[in-house]
Amino acid sequence: MGTHSRWIDLDGPVHYLDFGGPAGGPAVICVHGLAGSAVNWSAIAPLLTRTCRMLAVDLPGHGLTAAQGRGTSVPALHALLHRFIEAVAAGPVILFGNSMGGMISLFEAGTVPAAVAGVVLIDPVLPLAPAVPDHYVTPMLAAYALPGLGPLLMSRRRRMSPDELADSILSLCCADASRVPADVRALHVMVARQALSLPSTEQEISAAARSLLAIFAGRLYGRAYRRAIASVTCPVLLLHGTRDRLVPIAVARAAARANPAWTMIEMPGVGHVPQLEVPDDTASAITGWLGTAGRPAAQAASPASPARLARTRITRVGRLVRVRRGRSGGTETSHRLPSPVQDEEELARRLAGKPAKEAESCWQRDAPAG
Repeated sequence: MGTHSRWIDLDGPVHYLDFGGPAGGPAVICVHGLAGSAVNWSAIAPLLTRTCRMLAVDLPGHGLTAAQGRGTSVPALHALLHRFIEAVAAGPVILFGNSMGGMISLFEAGTVPAAVAGVVLIDPVLPLAPAVPDHYVTPMLAAYALPGLGPLLMSRRRRMSPDELADSILSLCCADASRVPADVRALHVMVARQALSLPSTEQEISAAARSLLAIFAGRLYGRAYRRAIASVTCPVLLLHGTRDRLVPIAVARAAARANPAWTMIEMPGVGHVPQLEVPDDTASAITGWLGTAGRPAAQAASPASPARLARTRITRVGRLVRVRRGRSGGTETSHRLPSPVQDEEELARRLAGKPAKEAESCWQRDAPAG
């Protein structure tokens, strides 16, 4: 199965990429960072689909998902992510979160533990710790937090070509942007071209930036974030580039010391997006973790796990089986069996492994042309 562009209706269209993977593998949902998109995972996801079922979402105001009145603050994006998990997954998932996506993933794992089997943090935004600031990046981020100046700076995006916009973001986030595969860069340019055509993108990303930086600095929702982190009980892998200019490695090291149950792996000479800059090394680290400290997460996120079977309800009418996945607002699939099945538990396991298919056409539509 290749990569498919899909849409789901969550009070408005939400775009996501379905990279495929085995029906029996652990379910993974990838969450991008500020000004990022689902294509941020396009280099690493194909390396993991041999064992994992991989999805990546475009949060409102990012990628191809226009906000359309939905909030873009961190709490609002977290609420949207939770609804997305409920809609597309039959049970707990493993969250991959990069940058702001790491923060949102920790909020979900800490506040809704039943929804999250494990977390892979890739250069996440973590609570502020003593670190040597980058002389260019730190003042720039502070400027984005100012209500008047932030949107003005963001408006410069409109004057950039799609190539310039994609390259400027990759240069900021990578220690060496030339390591990003050419085909993956081309995908970022394509998304930049479409994103520049969306109205109010600058204001939406500015609002997300203000919320993100306020939490990072320990102001708005700072205590809530620390409480959420302290409440995380699932396995956590923390990957961090040693040359990250946006979230210094010292911040990640402080978080690892404060959370000794986490597994931390440093990526030498790598910037803020290891999944783009060194996808093979990043995938290898994740695969190794899933087979060791993260094995409980992989098992819990697999279709046959008790937690997922508990959220799969089956109604049989002769050979017609209807499967309802998730809680309210979940998905329903119908299957016609070739012959009667006596073992309901085995039937549940078999059907839970099938990708969910929305019963109503409004839940998932073909990707727009272009």
